[in-house]
Parts: sequence; C-alpha cells; structure tokens
Amino acid sequence: MVKLKINSNDYEVQDGLTILDVARSAGLDIPTLCNCDGLPHFSSCMICMVKDKRTGNFLPSCSALARDGMDIDCMSEEVIFLRRKAIELLLSEHRAECEAPCKVVCPGGYDIPLMNRLLSAKDFTGAIKLSIGQLQSSGLICTDCPGYCENACRRKKIDTPVSIRNMQIFISQQIKQENNTLNQYIISFKENKEKSPKRFSSHIGKLDPSELSEWLKECSDDINRVREISDSDSAANESESCMHCDCRAADNCSLRDIAEKFSLKDPRGKLVNSPIQKKININSGLIFENAKCIKCGLCVRLCEDSKNEPSLCFINRGFVSIISEPLTENFNNILKTKTKEVIAICPTGALSMF
Repeated sequence: MVKLKINSNDYEVQDGLTILDVARSAGLDIPTLCNCDGLPHFSSCMICMVKDKRTGNFLPSCSALARDGMDIDCMSEEVIFLRRKAIELLLSEHRAECEAPCKVVCPGGYDIPLMNRLLSAKDFTGAIKLSIGQLQSSGLICTDCPGYCENACRRKKIDTPVSIRNMQIFISQQIKQENNTLNQYIISFKENKEKSPKRFSSHIGKLDPSELSEWLKECSDDINRVREISDSDSAANESESCMHCDCRAADNCSLRDIAEKFSLKDPRGKLVNSPIQKKININSGLIFENAKCIKCGLCVRLCEDSKNEPSLCFINRGFVSIISEPLTENFNNILKTKTKEVIAICPTGALSMF
C-alpha cells in the first residue's frame, strides 16, 4: 500500500495507481485532454500538472505514480497558472473556428451550417423545425437583414457566397404552410427559450491563399448554383455549395470546454505548425483536419494493436511532429473498422464524419 497526501488530506491506496487515479477516486477534479481509461499513459497536453510539495517538483498526474510520502498540491495558484499556460500553448497551435463566420455575424445567431446540412440531405422537416427553434419573438429577421451572413461567407472569396438569406426565407415560408402542430411548437419554444451564454471561440488566424480552397473538398463538383430559392430542389442544390468551415465538434469539444472553464481567450497570433487541410476518406467518410489536432495521441494509442488495417500514427520529430496516415499508405485505406471509435475519442473536432 502507498500512503500520500493530496491537498493536505491523507490517502492510503494500492501500489501502481497514478496521482490522477487517486485524485479522481477521491472526487477531486484534475483536467486532462490526453488521458483515457484503458489506454497507456502518454503525457502530452500537460494540463493535469500537480506539485509535490515535498520535493518541489511539478508532475503530470496522469502518468506520475503515487509514491509513499508524496504531498501533492493540485489546486494552488501556481498549479493553476501552469495549467492555464499549457492550455494557451495548445490554443496557439489550434487553427480552428468553433463557429462558422456566417453564424458568428448573424444577428439572430442562426445555426446556418446545420441548416445547410439539413437542406443538402433533403431533410426539409428537420430544416423547418430548426428554423422554428431559432425564431425570435418578432419572427424571422432575415427579411429585414442586409445579409451579414453572406458578406462573411468564406465562399465569397472563391466565387459567390452561398444564398443563405434566401434559403432561410424560403424555409420560413414553409412554416406558414404547415399545420397547427408546428404553430404550437413555435409557441412552446418561445415560452421556454433561454438565451445561451456566450462561449469560448477559437479562430483560425491568417489564412494562406492556398488554404482557402481546402474547404471546397466537401462541396460537390457539379453544383447547380442558384441565387433565388423558389422550391425545395433549388434550396437543396444551393446548400451543397456550403464549404462547412464550422467545427462539427463545437458542442462536444473538450478543449473548448476547458478553455471556458479557465476563462481563457483565444490567442491573437497562431503558430502555423500544420496548414489548413482536409483529408477525406472516401471509403469510410472519415475527415481529418490536422490544424485542429492537439497531438494528444489518443487515436494512435487506440489503434496501435490493430494488425488488420493501417491506422493513424506520428510522423516527423520534435515540434514538427504531426499525426498522419503512415507514409506508405493512402488515407483512403486507413481505419476501415474503427472510424467511429477514433472520432468518439478525439478531444477536438480534428476527426469527424463526412
């Protein structure tokens, strides 16, 4: 058995446990992004730092084993300071946007990227319900809006912006044609709607011209662009021109949650360790965006015992190391059976589904 102190409280635990294991079993919250139960420890994010007051050393609690006589501090100001610095370092390389520019500038905060996805999938019922859920008490604001969303649309820098405003107006017109069930939904939503608090938001930083076209990879090659949206077909066709420059993990991102918890702001300057690039596996639908990757290694360790298919791995060394498919393999050949597992374990939106 091992005897140690954590935050001045005495603990006696089995040998072989990490400081993080002991702390969590005691109900203490130590944040981490690179740790997952059942996988080997790989101290990379350094957010779980603690201090052994006996020696004065700072330790990554996810991999440091509990030892006799330790006097662990996991909540002092200097420990919190180190954790904040570790998060800031991760954010400095995290070239990603939590929310798409069109949604950020929309006065109504409409989830435009989701609307476009629903329309391109021809899920018009879902699009109508989404629109209902976003209506203000005065109704759809798009009719009187000058179109801030289209001015911010990144597609505008390539050819012409997506006809967002007209698609929103078209969907709102369909609401009026629906039955009283939807009208009751509108009333119920307005009565229970609460304003969402402002969340932490990451930004890409300066874009290289060659990086802009990377988002086109999710667009169809033969899009029939239309400006006026007159029916469901024209709405579906135009929605396919959306480049989906938002993050699919915006509501399920551990890095974003931790940045919020520590009240951090996104760094103004970004370190360009990885260019904006989308790799799409046409066989499995897996999307990998290296600029969003924090190199936690969870996806690598999850699949390191896989002998039947190639998986993600580290390439290069030092500060230029990145996660990638093996140098001898094509991205379309990797993770044929573990696509959902690596997406679920990723703490950011670096891995997602097409």
